[in-house]
Amino acid sequence: MTLFAPIFVPEALGQELADEAWLAAMLDAERALVTAGALAGVVPAAAAAAVADCCRPELFDIHQLATAGRATGNPVEPLVRALRAQVGGEAAQWVHFGATSQDIVDTAAMLVARRALELVLADSDRVAAACARLAREHRSAPMVARTLLQQAVPTTFGAKAAGWLVGVLEAQRRLVELREHGLAAQLGGAAGTLAALGSSGPEVLRLYALELGLAEPVLPWHANRVRVAELGAALAIMAGALGKIAQDVVLLSQSEVAEVAEGAGGGSSTMPQKRNPVGSTLALACARHASANAGLLMGALVQEHERAAGAWQAEWEALTQTLAFGGGAAAAMAGVLEGLAVDAARMRANLDASGGLVLSERLSLLLAERLGRQAAHDLLAAAATRAATGGRPFRDELLAERSLGLSPEQLDAALDPAGYLGSAEIFVERALTLYELAPARRS
Repeated sequence: MTLFAPIFVPEALGQELADEAWLAAMLDAERALVTAGALAGVVPAAAAAAVADCCRPELFDIHQLATAGRATGNPVEPLVRALRAQVGGEAAQWVHFGATSQDIVDTAAMLVARRALELVLADSDRVAAACARLAREHRSAPMVARTLLQQAVPTTFGAKAAGWLVGVLEAQRRLVELREHGLAAQLGGAAGTLAALGSSGPEVLRLYALELGLAEPVLPWHANRVRVAELGAALAIMAGALGKIAQDVVLLSQSEVAEVAEGAGGGSSTMPQKRNPVGSTLALACARHASANAGLLMGALVQEHERAAGAWQAEWEALTQTLAFGGGAAAAMAGVLEGLAVDAARMRANLDASGGLVLSERLSLLLAERLGRQAAHDLLAAAATRAATGGRPFRDELLAERSLGLSPEQLDAALDPAGYLGSAEIFVERALTLYELAPARRS
């Protein structure tokens, strides 16, 4: 483990992606292979039992296997040799029977991914629950919406949280689908024909997948890397949806804005007053790492003939890192949102800071009925410019306009942000309904 890994990746997830987890998964694949062979009648039952009994991680030296794997370009060949040595006797010849190294690594990747996804999805559940709570509690709390980082029109913090929620649910849905149906066993032998198993090949594949609890593929997928690329893309999308939330929190946490704050914001090594949005910062970094590694998996879709030279090998670390950083983003944002401090009073103060300028669209619609759209737009733009440069409130500038046609009371009503929230609360309800009706991955 590097110095930086624990900063980004939760310990439990790191353990599921560690070298030890990969070794255990490869041995699970070898155990399932020999067990399936025995059930199909191509491996003697006694030999299968002897091999299965030796498929225990504690019997092998990971560092030694990794070092030896450099000569063969993968860790399975030295693992098979070491496993045969552990089994010994006649039973040793049935180790790895009918398989090739890629079968074991690819199957191990699916097993590692399945175990890691449980943690990633659990933390994304926490994010969704926190977003739903924020949307529910603040559905009517007015704040200014910002477009291109400029104040635009009023919205509610509940609507913002509802937007976060829907993004996470949409990203989560694809990950759940892949966990349930997209993780398939790999068994094809030397070139995807399972020729070494004779006519029993398809049956061994079926039993192998069943033994592992993985989907049975239509045919071996040695050079068809769609399922790996899909998994990487889905993780990167989830990390990106989480990164969007993180970006909003960072911007809303700025000293000059101060509308939210992380409950456990980090300090600075030199500035005692700092309360940095550390959790959101880590989620943003994780989103970038996940995207970069997913890009490598996308690039590995292009492979030569029946087995690839280089592209497949490049996937191992990339998939591990995409799982790690996708999960890291989920864990970081779960912690942030569960402890997020929301300052509704500050939101209202920032909303009122423009002196009503953020209600210009509403006024434009009101005045357009009498003045026409362009004339109304020009009148308001001119008044806004005078307010910005002359120091007189926007309201006063408008009241000085003889063509305005609104009484002070009518103008004040038009400048009330609470009256121009559109369908924000309806959209909050729709997001909460989606959350309540979403297929429960928690089951």
